[in-house]
Amino acid sequence: MKKERVVIIGSGPSGLSAALYTARAQLKPLVIAGPQLGGQVALTHEIENYPGYLHLGGAELVDKMKEHAEHFGARIEFDLVTEVDFSQGSPFTVKTMSETYSADTVIVTIGADPRKLGVPGEAEYTGTGVSYCGTCDGFFFRDKEIVVVGGGDSAIEEALFLTRFASKVEIIHRRDALRAGAALQKRAFSNEKISFIWDTQVKEIHADDKGIVNGITLWNKKTDETTTKPTEGVFIFIGHDPNSPIFGDQLALNDAGYIISDERYRTSVDGVFAAGEIQDEIWRQVATSSGQGVSAAMSTIHWLEEHEDELQPLDETPAPVGD
Repeated sequence: MKKERVVIIGSGPSGLSAALYTARAQLKPLVIAGPQLGGQVALTHEIENYPGYLHLGGAELVDKMKEHAEHFGARIEFDLVTEVDFSQGSPFTVKTMSETYSADTVIVTIGADPRKLGVPGEAEYTGTGVSYCGTCDGFFFRDKEIVVVGGGDSAIEEALFLTRFASKVEIIHRRDALRAGAALQKRAFSNEKISFIWDTQVKEIHADDKGIVNGITLWNKKTDETTTKPTEGVFIFIGHDPNSPIFGDQLALNDAGYIISDERYRTSVDGVFAAGEIQDEIWRQVATSSGQGVSAAMSTIHWLEEHEDELQPLDETPAPVGD
């Protein structure tokens, strides 16, 4: 069992920012990257709303953040966490597919994934016309006709935001009435750029020979009619699923499955912190996640300072936790 002062679960903007700050505090944090270094942002074609960069690809930003953190001593393992044990308090046990770690502190930055339609073309054209973030990608659809899939608060909020850029926004909803709040509905129905397609589901997303989205196949569940509709962008807002099942009942979660944390990003377990979309179901931006990672790192540093006399030396192998 390898002994660590700080283990960071997840390598998105919050995780890499936490890694930078804990590394600069000479804690040599270990980042367990998960299935995708950088998380969702690594799949974003271009970012224009991260301070200091007018144009930057998502993968390029991740590379820069990784390099920055590693420069100060952060270590990144391309592995997947399979199990954690927070039940005995610090030090905690974190198991991956290839190793078991004993961690004095853990920062959870494992994120949340947007729910997918699960239709042909969705995965293939993500970043070239398929998006799950209007705030991130709306600017790239100036004067274009696009569709928004969903009928809840997030879908309507994003659709209204997208009217700042798109020439036309059609909302596709599988029901015959929206689930969004009354005030949002009123704004949407009164917006001249917005129209609605009811009782309908997207069955396939099409693209041209360059991989740029140019149409969708729709199915009306009441008429059983299938049609093809041209569009230049598909924005999908049917909810998010936080990646919290791995923690079971060891951390306090809200009704939607997000980790509950306080203003210092402390979780219900002393010594375990959380940052980014795993505990933030509102903002979901690269910049906000990065800032949350910094805050969680600073709280972690303070926790370690307060418990310095209780910590085992890193050059000693701790006793196994449990049986």
